[in-house]
Amino acid sequence: MVSIAGSKKLKRQMSPIFWGITRKDDRFVVTVRPGGHSKHAAIPSAVFIRDTLKLATTLREAKSAIYGGKIKVDGVIRKSLHHGIGLMDVVELDGLSDVYRLVPKNSMVLQPIVINSSEKTKKIVKVTSKLTIKGSKTQLGFHDGRSLISDTKVNVDDSCVMQIPEQKILDVIKLEKGSRVIVTSGINAGHIGKVDEIKEGSFVLPRRAAVNIGERQIEIPTDLIMAVGKDKPVIQIE
Repeated sequence: MVSIAGSKKLKRQMSPIFWGITRKDDRFVVTVRPGGHSKHAAIPSAVFIRDTLKLATTLREAKSAIYGGKIKVDGVIRKSLHHGIGLMDVVELDGLSDVYRLVPKNSMVLQPIVINSSEKTKKIVKVTSKLTIKGSKTQLGFHDGRSLISDTKVNVDDSCVMQIPEQKILDVIKLEKGSRVIVTSGINAGHIGKVDEIKEGSFVLPRRAAVNIGERQIEIPTDLIMAVGKDKPVIQIE
């Protein structure tokens, strides 16, 4: 059998802070394998159970839960220790009533929050690509690696409220003046603000947004924000 590309382990000292692991333990830790999310913005499922949520004390216990099909990500059972859990993913654990969503919080790229079970079938996804394919059909690509052929009128940097695991678009959230956005990376990660202006990019500058956060305004590339609603977030993200 051909092995999957990519290393299965990472030096513990090199792991992202938001994984929540201890630094002075075994030299290596399991890492994220290639998937929908970037390995720098995702948590391996084994680390998520053992270190982030602290529901297991050893890797063996985490393996038992994962191989036993006790973890669902976006409504799909995942049996890989290295499956990357990333931005806006919904996680269910067999035997627990709590449902988790991973969001930016407190300047961290990812932190789990407990959400209402009624929201576990909804997820916000950001449109990162829009292509015309054979048959003049439109294919949309989203931040979590999924793609969808759809006639929905949406542009790159807009967000969609998606029903999971069916991958059905329920609503579109435009990135425009007046939209509510959440900062997904950097020192302001987790802050929710209101867009005051969208500034188109140039040869040397990316597309940017002027966002009011509390009493201050920041200018930030649109790559680092996600539209989450008009007057308020359409789903629970804090």
